Amino acid sequence: VKMKIRKISETIGLRVYTDSGEFFGEVEEANLQENKIDGWRIRVGGSVISLIGGARGVIIPHQFVKAISDVLIINKNALPNPDSDSEEIAI
Repeated sequence: VKMKIRKISETIGLRVYTDSGEFFGEVEEANLQENKIDGWRIRVGGSVISLIGGARGVIIPHQFVKAISDVLIINKNALPNPDSDSEEIAI
């Protein structure tokens, strides 16, 4: 299996979708910790805005990212759930 290497700068501005095909937003920046990607700051758009209570974006932990190519695909479980405490941080 050949792994494709991407520069972080190439991911800025990528459109972000959930694995169920919903538009989530655009990548604003990658958060690094110990030289590895720890999370992604996403500027939220589409119908997701109503789920996060007016915040302009969220930080999605990297473990919720399923694929990065022409778009970034995140696990739908990363979506904020208003009924539970979650790992996402609204910014």
